[in-house]
Amino acid sequence: MEPLGRYRPIIDDFEAFLEACRRPLGNAVRINTIAASVERTLEVLDSEGVAYEQADWNPRVLRLETDSPGSTWTSFHGMTHGQEEVSAVPPVVLDPQPGERVWDACAAPGGKATQLAALMDDRGTVVANDSNLGRISALRFNAERLGATSLAVTNADARNYSMKPFSFDAFDRALVDAPCSCEGTIRKNPDALDDWSEGYVDSVSGIQKGILRRAIQTTREGGQIVYSTCTFAPEENEAVVQHALDEENCRVVEFDVGLEHSPGLTEWDDRRFDDSLEQAIRIYPHQNDTGGFFVAKLEVTAE
Repeated sequence: MEPLGRYRPIIDDFEAFLEACRRPLGNAVRINTIAASVERTLEVLDSEGVAYEQADWNPRVLRLETDSPGSTWTSFHGMTHGQEEVSAVPPVVLDPQPGERVWDACAAPGGKATQLAALMDDRGTVVANDSNLGRISALRFNAERLGATSLAVTNADARNYSMKPFSFDAFDRALVDAPCSCEGTIRKNPDALDDWSEGYVDSVSGIQKGILRRAIQTTREGGQIVYSTCTFAPEENEAVVQHALDEENCRVVEFDVGLEHSPGLTEWDDRRFDDSLEQAIRIYPHQNDTGGFFVAKLEVTAE
């Protein structure tokens, strides 16, 4: 827990935060509405005798009272998909519409990409990309298991992603759920902080900046991008969005989410960020008994 001490000045009730980080994370699943409605899925879980709690902020997210969410009848038939509760936030914030062209820049293993497809009623195109060839198989497997026929899977470095293979020249929306130091996953990955270092935070932030910049460049004017990480480090969160504001044509926009959260930071150590970053959100484990996440929403503006 030692690396988390640097966040004491920015987290209210820091001791409650640390206590939550020490508790194991419960099991959550997302209802896959491509395969079945929320009502039908709940009926099946009830008939199986699987206890659940529906999330207040999203009826498609369930907390299951089972140690094996992947062994349920609903999971076997693609009606549910194991996905951490806060992991379901970024696609909801992006709010893709049926018929749109959406880019998931870092898509494997496919939880958010298939969620985007479901939010679009599986109508349109979700280009699910990942740079790690070894993870592409998991992405394709989940797309097939969940029946997400609108997915097109690509394998490329998102920082220099090419639009040449497509018949269109821009996306309507993009999701950048960036690779990060994963501090917010400590409840399910107790060793998440074992290799933590400020040097790694600095190096991964460079990758994040490149991916977010490319997402802005490949999204049409007026289109929207969601940038998210499962870490608390301002260097990987507000600083990355600030870099995009400084280098690209975009602005931070406000959004609503039903989970308790804290606003984005406007300063960290001796650095100031744009006031609009208060419209980003920081979700800490003690606020909703979840993992940790950062989410910001941007809109592409005219040059």
